[in-house]
Amino acid sequence: MNVSTSPDSGLLSPVRAGTPVESVVSDTAWLQAMLDAEAALARAQARIGVLPQAAAKAITAAARADRIDLTAVAHGARETANPVVGLVAALTEVVAADDPEAAEYVHRGSTSQDVFDTGAMLVARHALGLIRAHLARVAEVLAALAAQHRDTTMAGRTLALHAVPTTFGLKAAGWRSLVTDALERVDRLLSHGLPFALGGAAGTLAGYTQYASLDGAGARNSSQDSFDREDFLRRLLDAYAEETGLSVPLLPWHALRTPVADLAATLSFTAGALGKIAMDVQFLSRTEVAEVAEPTAVGRGASSAMPHKRNPVLATLVRSAALQVPVMAAGLTQCLVTEDERSAGAWHAEWQLLRECLRLTGGAAHTAVELAEGIEVDSARMRANLNLTGGQIVSERIAAVLAPRLGRRAARALLTRASQEAHRTRRPLHTVLAGLPELDDVLSAGELSDLLDPTRYSGVADILVDTALKAPPSLATDAPSPAHPHFPPGGPECGCEPVHVRLG
Repeated sequence: MNVSTSPDSGLLSPVRAGTPVESVVSDTAWLQAMLDAEAALARAQARIGVLPQAAAKAITAAARADRIDLTAVAHGARETANPVVGLVAALTEVVAADDPEAAEYVHRGSTSQDVFDTGAMLVARHALGLIRAHLARVAEVLAALAAQHRDTTMAGRTLALHAVPTTFGLKAAGWRSLVTDALERVDRLLSHGLPFALGGAAGTLAGYTQYASLDGAGARNSSQDSFDREDFLRRLLDAYAEETGLSVPLLPWHALRTPVADLAATLSFTAGALGKIAMDVQFLSRTEVAEVAEPTAVGRGASSAMPHKRNPVLATLVRSAALQVPVMAAGLTQCLVTEDERSAGAWHAEWQLLRECLRLTGGAAHTAVELAEGIEVDSARMRANLNLTGGQIVSERIAAVLAPRLGRRAARALLTRASQEAHRTRRPLHTVLAGLPELDDVLSAGELSDLLDPTRYSGVADILVDTALKAPPSLATDAPSPAHPHFPPGGPECGCEPVHVRLG
């Protein structure tokens, strides 16, 4: 069988197929991000006087994905174990065609990992911006859902069985709490957790420093013997932060993979939080439960064999991502175990795992918006299901009321025996209790009827909902701005101000 090569279109990963995140983590987007890293480096060096302004402009103008043969770069990566070597060669050729003198300044003093890791952070920032927007919308919808169903009583279930009554409002508030927790983690990354990479060949910035000292323009003192290395370092890092919009790392992180591990943890948590919602929706939409349903759409949920079925496909897609991302995130965390100043394999192992975590989480967040916006709640069915156990769902309440009258141990034993009898004979608990001589003159018929009303035993669920909805949706009040003046069309967008997390 002849099999043609083609881009990964999501055939085996429908949760992210066709969603916005796909375009921002595609091969083309990743290529553009690395080109943006190269262009930003040239501009930063030009800003501090170690590279001609004209060269920086020429490099920036040439750093466009549509001017680079993506397939050639990808195939060339087999010979060098990373795509940057081929990318630099291709970019140099493009720059040379426009401005031969500027070509001498491409990738000046840099190393492959600086470019790739900075590009990865640019890709991650763009993807996280999409994820954040989706999470904010889900949180908004769930807040409204929780408020609407603040007092809608339903069966609380533990270990798959009826426990005591709760409210759907409290369940929705819990979903929202998970989403806002994810929002806080995403915002933390967007505000100061995505650093650029700048270390040179072995994390000492020796190449950058050497070129600057030879040029004699990288520091205030032009004499090579008295070259102010600390001043040069500070100004280069500050300039690169301004050009990329990324934060300044404390140290070069070629072999210190905290930024990737933090990304992994946030993406894993976010996917898991959305997965909890999806799992609840799947259970509550079972035929035997039927308390909620997914929004309908033409053809959605159809079965290839059973015309009557309407499968919960949105929840299924979200749950599939939630089961995959933590496994891949564990792989990213494992890549903290690197050797020397650059790893021969651990660094390389991150790339596809990181991309897949970003696009699966992005796909899940996008899908969760549609799920939350269109979820159908059947409060009548919830009320009916409360009565499935014939009042046993509030046995805890009756035991508590009888404790001071009969003694705690005697009350619990009586309710246990009565519940077993009700279950065995399939009679309502009210009928069984009403026939017990131990309760003569202890509980009146009216009091027993009131105690067995499950809608009157939801604790402080209403207060908990009110409290949860008063909490802010995120630590950060605003999403990052969608544009950055230095990136050419088609490149990553950024409005983040650089954050300094290193020497003052």
